[in-house]
Amino acid sequence: MTRKQKRLAVICGGVGFILAAVLLVMFAFSQSVAYFYVPGDLEKTTLAPGTRIRLGGLVEDGSVKRGEGTTISFVVTDTISTVPVSYTGILPDLFREGQGVVAEGAFDAGGKLFVADTVLAKHDETYMPKDVADRLKAQGVSLGGKETIR
Repeated sequence: MTRKQKRLAVICGGVGFILAAVLLVMFAFSQSVAYFYVPGDLEKTTLAPGTRIRLGGLVEDGSVKRGEGTTISFVVTDTISTVPVSYTGILPDLFREGQGVVAEGAFDAGGKLFVADTVLAKHDETYMPKDVADRLKAQGVSLGGKETIR
């Protein structure tokens, strides 16, 4: 091999290595991405059962029902549309009706019940996740003076 061919082989090997690394990183990110939706968005979107998403909105008043053990069901609303949620686990201390919540999980096989594996609640009386507040404001929902923390 000439010197020029060796240099070309090293450059091609380096480019191939970088390309393989980029593809592995992209594959890893595609496996962990969870898109954010509010209930009104879900009416316009068709999701396959099992697709992981983040569902944000307000816990509807009077909707929290305690099941057997640590199973809790509640309804997330953006005051336009609602989504029933089931969660098995311990809820955050600040979780309550009428407050902002973000639930991460997927819809069941029927596509009607959202099965959450993570539930995040607001941390004080003026906080609401920025994405939730922006989506609710865009839909014309009054947040009652609640400001978002950025």
